[in-house]
Amino acid sequence: MPARLLYTGQVVVDLVMGLDALPRSGGDVLARSAQFEVGGGFNVMAAAGRNGLQTVYLGRHGAGRFGDLARQALAVEGIEAATPVSDDQDTGLSVALIEPSAERSFISYVGAEGGLSAMDLSSVVVQPDDYVFVSGYSLLHKGKVSTLLTWLGGLPNGTNVVFDPGPLVSSPEGAEMQAVLPMITLWTSNCEEALRFTGCEGIGDALEKLAQWLNEDALIVVRDGPQGCWLRQGHDAQHVRGFPVTAIDTNGAGDAHAGVLLAGLAAGLSAEQATLRANAAAAIAVTRWGPATAPVAAEVDALIKADEG
Repeated sequence: MPARLLYTGQVVVDLVMGLDALPRSGGDVLARSAQFEVGGGFNVMAAAGRNGLQTVYLGRHGAGRFGDLARQALAVEGIEAATPVSDDQDTGLSVALIEPSAERSFISYVGAEGGLSAMDLSSVVVQPDDYVFVSGYSLLHKGKVSTLLTWLGGLPNGTNVVFDPGPLVSSPEGAEMQAVLPMITLWTSNCEEALRFTGCEGIGDALEKLAQWLNEDALIVVRDGPQGCWLRQGHDAQHVRGFPVTAIDTNGAGDAHAGVLLAGLAAGLSAEQATLRANAAAAIAVTRWGPATAPVAAEVDALIKADEG
């Protein structure tokens, strides 16, 4: 069976609003635009699927208008929802506020995706070559984390465990994070998250510290915006070039990078080749409005070819 992406994080619905400036406390501003989009973990899965990697969602989805939106979006992208509808809650909501600089701020409400059971996870048989994606957000959900950690500990040898700390997991401290660290075979984060997690001031030091904490053969990928990204595996570190563009919305760019990276690795590309494609995908994503703006493989090919020409 070909490798799959098994996503254990959270799919939520984003209310994306474009603003000239964030309001002050107690203030009010008018948005330039507003629309509902399915986001959260959906962005990673959509990116992977659009680039040829079969994808399964192992998180929960709720009963209600937001759950309906989530399931519809998953179906359009050909992503299998492995768990049944949670009848007692709707899918959660995240308000994404986008400023003219393309910087984004979030306000989130947790719904059905904040829970998980052993029965939910038993719906899929994990194959050794699969990529199991773990989001740092999942470690913060009390109704999910213990079940998830137990399941991860029982994965077959050879399973690729991908970890994205996100903005809220800020250090290696804590029982949950200590349990996850030895399992990680691929770390993916942006530079700010890596520096905060390691307590380092420079990306080289952060890569070194992450390498000390993870298994010696773990692949570490740290995104550095338009400059591209940094790789470290074993004692070898390298920079992979980026694709400078004019960004209009950075929402979902890191997710696009992660999904396309995994699609490339699953297709047999080297880490350098896969991250170059991921850098191109992220560059395309930031030129589009909305969270799930990852390109298809042909668009990635075209940007790389144009840049090389």
